[in-house]
Amino acid sequence: MNRQVLTYEIGDRLYINVTNRCCNNCVFCIRRTEKGVGYNLWLEKEPAAEEIIKSAGDAGRYSEVVFCGYGEPLMRLDVVKEVAAELKSRGAVLRVNTNGQASLQLGKNVPVELRGLVDTVNISLNADTPEKYVELCRPALGAKAYPALLDFARECKLHIPRVVFSVVQWPGVDIEKCREIAHSMGVEFRLRKYSG
Repeated sequence: MNRQVLTYEIGDRLYINVTNRCCNNCVFCIRRTEKGVGYNLWLEKEPAAEEIIKSAGDAGRYSEVVFCGYGEPLMRLDVVKEVAAELKSRGAVLRVNTNGQASLQLGKNVPVELRGLVDTVNISLNADTPEKYVELCRPALGAKAYPALLDFARECKLHIPRVVFSVVQWPGVDIEKCREIAHSMGVEFRLRKYSG
């Protein structure tokens, strides 16, 4: 696995790059931008848990360790769980950035499996209606994706200490309605500026 970026730093956080695979094809995806996040995150081969753990080093020294690379980390749920368990034992505070479709994709209750391993789940809401979500995020699972995302967030509320909805500032997205959805579900709301 020559020169692949498995972990990378931004500020006082360490980010973990698990996979290129994603079940969305969002119009505002960081992969579409020239700048990206300042690292070449494209993986020629998906890393084993042991490789990621080695790359993370002293993960407990960061304010937060975040599963977030070029793809949807929960598509490799078993790897995320194995890495999270080890890094948690080293004192790391862990977050997963996700599109919220893992339970639908994998056919199991993913938030239950993350209980005790993850401190925060950040779910990319990115739209206030299923139709707008399909238009902007172009999910492989079509119209089923948005309701599944909301169900995922409800389930996360039961098992994960902190749940956040994030929304990219993008033309046609009703930010205030997205904020209302977050508040009505009792989750935090975070607005992200488009960086492309």
